[in-house]
Formats: sequence, C-alpha cells, structure tokens
Amino acid sequence: MPISSLIILIILFFVTSAVGVVTGSNSLITVPVMFQFGIEPKIAVATNMFGLTFMSIGATIPFLRQGAIDKKRISPLIILTLIGSALGALLVGFISSKTIPIIVSVSMIVVTIFTLVKSDAGVAKSESLSANSLVIAYVLTFLLGIYGGLYSGGYVTMLTATFVAFFGMTFSEAVASTKLINVFSSLVATIIFMWQGLVDYKLGLILAVVMFVGAYIGAHVVTKLSDVWLKRIFIAVVLILAVKTIFDFL
Repeated sequence: MPISSLIILIILFFVTSAVGVVTGSNSLITVPVMFQFGIEPKIAVATNMFGLTFMSIGATIPFLRQGAIDKKRISPLIILTLIGSALGALLVGFISSKTIPIIVSVSMIVVTIFTLVKSDAGVAKSESLSANSLVIAYVLTFLLGIYGGLYSGGYVTMLTATFVAFFGMTFSEAVASTKLINVFSSLVATIIFMWQGLVDYKLGLILAVVMFVGAYIGAHVVTKLSDVWLKRIFIAVVLILAVKTIFDFL
C-alpha cells in the first residue's frame, strides 16, 4: 500500500475512533474506504475487526475508571454477544464480497428509523422494565451479536439504541456498556478471522494502535458530556451516516 494511502487511513481511523465512542458505526466509513484502496472485502472486514478490538479496549478503560458500567447487569448480554459474534464471524467465509456493502446500506436505514421512533428515550433512566422489554433486549442483543461478528458496521449504533429503548438505559450508560460488550464481540470475531487467515497483520497492527488512542481520547471527552448532548450527537451522526449510505448504495 502506498504511504499516502496509509496516511489517509491512519487519519480516518483516528477520527472515526474518537467520534465513534458515542455513535458507533465506524465500520460504515472505514471499511468502504478500505474497499476503495483495493483491499479485498473479506480482508478489509477482518482487519478492521482486528483494529476494533483494540479500539473497544481503549474506549472501555475510561468508563471503567469512572464506574459507569454495571458489569453485573450486562454479564448475560456479554454471554449472548460471545455466542452471536462467533456465529456471525463464521458466516463471513460464506458471504460474497458484493453482499457485504448491501448489508451496510440496509443496516443504517434500520438504525435511523429505530433511533427516530425511540428518540424520546435515553435522557432519564427507567427504574422498572417489563418482561417483554427484557426479552426483546436479550433477543436483539443476540441477533446484533451475529451481525457484529459478521461485519460490525452499525452494530454498536443499533446496540446503543436497543439498550436505550428496551433496557431502560440513559445514553451515557448505553454508550459505556456497548464499549465493554464490543470488546468481546470484536475479540471473538477477530480470533475466528485469524483462524481463517483473513487478517492483514501489518496493516492491522498500525490501525490497532491508532484506534486505541483515538477511542481512549474520545471516551475521556464523552465522560464529561450530559445525556442530552450525547443524544443530540448520536441522532445527528446516525442521520448523516444514513444519508451517506443511501447515496453510496444508489
């Protein structure tokens, strides 16, 4: 890869990692750019996932130090995510390169609609949850785990929306929780991709360092923002990404 292309990727991955702490959806930007630079789609997905593991770790550290994550509450969600992500990663080898960008477009449209419908949630914490809401939260976490292991584009965004809408979390709680869960989702998928020989380690190690630093800085900023501002940033960026994805698809 030419040095100029590598520099562009480094800058892009740093910025998206910092902003993506709130919004997720990094892969909806980074992976298509990797496609444009001539990286084979399955290699791009796997190498991006390798970097996402380190990004998630970098983002999680500040939240853990702040005590913003209820580890006991999300433990069942982590187990569901591990199983789902392993299944998703195994599917990558059976999906054609042309199918992956289509999945990206559909996922962002779903995220946008879902976020707008539930836009009144996320500022005040729900103290009581119905059994139906909990069941929906668990089922969606598992299904999203499959998608997260398969591609990850929009995964954290949809997971954040799920936790706000059905698990009664505020945006700050959802953002923090999804970072820890994404550590496990990305890690199990990365291990399978490594086993399948799909990871470009030379590029992946560079991006991993860049994404870790970007996410660590972004998480520090997020811990100082109110739920109202997190909600505004989340909805605004998701809408922008949705429009971009639709134009890319057309």
